[in-house]
Amino acid sequence: MTTTAPDVRRVPVPPRRRDPRTLALAATVGVVLLVVHVIAWRTTEMSFATLLGGADGMAEFLTEAIPPDLSWAVLGPSLQGALVTLWIGLLGTTLSIPFALALALAAARGTAPGPVTYQAARGLLSFLRAVPDVVFALVFVTAVGLGPFPGVLALVLHNIGVMGKLWAEAVEDADPGPPTALRSAGAGRLQVAVHALLPSVTPQLVGLLLYRFDVNVRSSLVLGLVGAGGIGFLINQSIQLFRFDEMLTHILVVLLLIVAVDQLSALVRRRLGSDT
Repeated sequence: MTTTAPDVRRVPVPPRRRDPRTLALAATVGVVLLVVHVIAWRTTEMSFATLLGGADGMAEFLTEAIPPDLSWAVLGPSLQGALVTLWIGLLGTTLSIPFALALALAAARGTAPGPVTYQAARGLLSFLRAVPDVVFALVFVTAVGLGPFPGVLALVLHNIGVMGKLWAEAVEDADPGPPTALRSAGAGRLQVAVHALLPSVTPQLVGLLLYRFDVNVRSSLVLGLVGAGGIGFLINQSIQLFRFDEMLTHILVVLLLIVAVDQLSALVRRRLGSDT
């Protein structure tokens, strides 16, 4: 005996009517964004016609820059300046570690001694992040003179703010299980941080540290433009002397430096990933 399947007909679903208030809000946001972009366009004096009008100057610049001057009289100081830039980025990163770690623990809810310390640490990190490293470099250049030293000091201060903030967020997002177990056993905040939190977030902290090292090497190049030493200073000097072929040589050396730092950071991250 065979049975036939019941005739099931789909009931058409009426289209959902959008809320007029949602449509009005979307239209208002679109108009506001359009007006803001028009104001920004006019304020920044954007003009593609001006860009096309400067094509001859750009072509002349490229003609003077190519080919780069690869003589040892230019390449030797360029390589030395690249090493100075690397050392500025390295010291600006490593010297900030203890201060960034202390402020990160004070700015994380699970490890802060109290609300006053928490807010004070957050405020200090916000201030150090808000002030650009170039501004710090200009201040230290006027204080200690030209050279790599003010660049290192500028990166240390700015990196404390950025890395402390990133590390504080990593500590707050850690697995709450081990810290809770230690607290129930009577451990203090410092013991919880050292024996439970930090071991669990060490890979994240190291990954963020390597990321900041990459950024600081690039930032140290910019700091050289304001007198903080390194290959950025050589690039600025070449531009002021209109020696664009030497400038291109310095830029190529910078490119090699950045690629080498990226590869080194990627290698360390892979090793950390395989170890964990």
